[in-house]
Amino acid sequence: MELRNSVWDTRQRAGETEKMTVNLGVVDLGQVDLLVQEGFYSNRSDLVRTAVRNQLALHAEVLRQTVARRTLTLGLQQLGRTELEQAVARGERLQVQVVGLVRIAKDVTPELARAAIESIQVLGAFQASPAVRQALADRTR
Repeated sequence: MELRNSVWDTRQRAGETEKMTVNLGVVDLGQVDLLVQEGFYSNRSDLVRTAVRNQLALHAEVLRQTVARRTLTLGLQQLGRTELEQAVARGERLQVQVVGLVRIAKDVTPELARAAIESIQVLGAFQASPAVRQALADRTR
């Protein structure tokens, strides 16, 4: 089922980033530092972000086809109390599949989340209260 009242946004907003650790060999790290010293990048993170974006651009068509084939939502999907209550009232159970960020509102109870959400797959980040996360643990892929 496709959600009707959700917000989709693929632009990055301040505060909506996730930390990722990258292990590099000392020679690679030294070369990164040299590029930073020479002014090609403002810092190590800038180089890594640029490299990741370049790889994503290189594989953009494969990503687009995979998102379409697997009927994944790309970007931000917000699930609020009202939207989940409406789904339950219609007798519908949501299958949430997102590449990006899923955010479940703070006023959503664990009981409502379990009643409204059949399954949830997030490739990226999932933001919800600890109680809601625990309530959906067996439905998260």
